[in-house]
Amino acid sequence: MAPPRTRKPTINDVADLAGVSIKTVSRVMNKEPNVRDAVREKVMAAVTQLGYQPSMSARSLAGERSFLIGLFYGDTGGQYTHDIQLGMLNRCRLAGYHLLVEEIDYKALDVADRAGMLVNQVRMAGVVLLPPVTDNPVILNVLQRAAVPYVRIAPDRDIDTSPIVRIDEWQATRDLADHLLALGHRRIGFIKGKQAHAATRLRYAGFCEALADRGLAPVPDLVEQGEFSFETGMECAMRMLNRPDRPTAILASNDEMAAGAIAAARQLSIAVPEQLSIVGFDDMPIAAQVWPQLTTIHQPVTAMAEAAADMLVELIRRKDAGVWDNPLPHRHLDHKLVIRASTARAPS
Repeated sequence: MAPPRTRKPTINDVADLAGVSIKTVSRVMNKEPNVRDAVREKVMAAVTQLGYQPSMSARSLAGERSFLIGLFYGDTGGQYTHDIQLGMLNRCRLAGYHLLVEEIDYKALDVADRAGMLVNQVRMAGVVLLPPVTDNPVILNVLQRAAVPYVRIAPDRDIDTSPIVRIDEWQATRDLADHLLALGHRRIGFIKGKQAHAATRLRYAGFCEALADRGLAPVPDLVEQGEFSFETGMECAMRMLNRPDRPTAILASNDEMAAGAIAAARQLSIAVPEQLSIVGFDDMPIAAQVWPQLTTIHQPVTAMAEAAADMLVELIRRKDAGVWDNPLPHRHLDHKLVIRASTARAPS
């Protein structure tokens, strides 16, 4: 018979009602293998009847395990970081983990001390790293010394040091550039993203390769350094469009900067796409919210986050089983060119 509901039910109550040991309840709640289905069902029935909700600290103490997964990012969060968080949160909940999101000042002189304190004091089971933290050797060293499993999203260096999740950003940008070239554009401006991001190098390299295949090269005056923000996209586009030999198309390294380029064109009374084609990258909500809607690359950001979380949970499971040195395969997800109203044939 269930105890009276005058207090929050405890793990002892669940064990008494199910007729099993506290250790067995802990194993069921921690989703450990080698528990008979009949026992697992009996324990979960008691959990449901009592409305028992284990605390994270109790679970950790009972199994000497951490149920915290960290997400480390290094730049002010935008839509990209938000979508990564959502994807990871869904997967972490399903696997019985809590998600802790932390912004890391990867440029700070004491970044090793800060990251080490975070990893060791909070006792994280594993970590997912976003660009540009994903390529920071100091943070990678902290995680390796602490023997904390980690998965990296879209890294640029040391590819074999951990499982990674990415798309082919080089090919994706080639697809964008090829689309503009097929429309007859030859004077194409390019707005780069933040210099610390692997995506910035890869996307510009893909653009250059697409031009080279047609015997062309980037026009130095039409290559601008942005920061992945609307404001920098607008500023970079303004400089290009105020030139007497302005471009007929602009390829921005993300949708926010492309939206800024559309705003700059509107301010200068340049019609998009009749006089100027503009493309972005990522297919974030803003790509469908601006007018004209943006031609862009769809990057499956939420799916990438889900894949990273799944891989990390598997790494943690392998570590607990003592076989986590066995490498996990990398995950390369597909991208897609999404053609909307912001591109048209080059003006004659």
